[in-house]
Amino acid sequence: MTDAYRTVAGRGDASFEVQGSEFVGYASPAATVEAAEAFVDEVRERHADATHNVPCYRVRVESGGPGSGHMLREYQSDDGEPTGSSGKPALNVLQQRDVENAVVVVTRYYGGTNLGVGGLARAYSKAVKDAVDDAGVVEQRPQERFTVTVAYDDSGTVRGILESADCEFDADYGEDVGFDVTVAVADADGLRERIADATSGRADVA
Repeated sequence: MTDAYRTVAGRGDASFEVQGSEFVGYASPAATVEAAEAFVDEVRERHADATHNVPCYRVRVESGGPGSGHMLREYQSDDGEPTGSSGKPALNVLQQRDVENAVVVVTRYYGGTNLGVGGLARAYSKAVKDAVDDAGVVEQRPQERFTVTVAYDDSGTVRGILESADCEFDADYGEDVGFDVTVAVADADGLRERIADATSGRADVA
């Protein structure tokens, strides 16, 4: 899972009307299936009075042990709309844009006019496109987290390495010094080696 992928930069939303029906699209990043389903539940709770809340997501999951690659978990539901009129067209937008680790929910308030399968497909597709556009699409590299625990004597050295690396970290100064590090998977092994070499193996990297 070291290859870069496209995902949404943050949350986004968009709304419009079609022949009296109101459509509201909500997009969000989702690093796990659990996060995607939690977002779906959040939107459904917020719009419990809506006629339909149509979800779709594409989330990377590891296909085996570390380093064994990944597969995409894809999900969509018509949520009571005619079969194939909403969930599939919504998911198709994420597939066509090659967006992963993202979830979208389209809320519909029925306006009294039946739009037909074609009309619904166009409306749900537009809601997903507009919500993704509002969120913005970025290229992301899969991240990995690890911790480094060192004595105070080595903490300045480790902190200097982390500050010069392309990573994020939090430091906890207790009895020892702990660093929680988040770094791109492709860079993780090299960063661990630099820390181990600089501390002559005294750093506890886990």
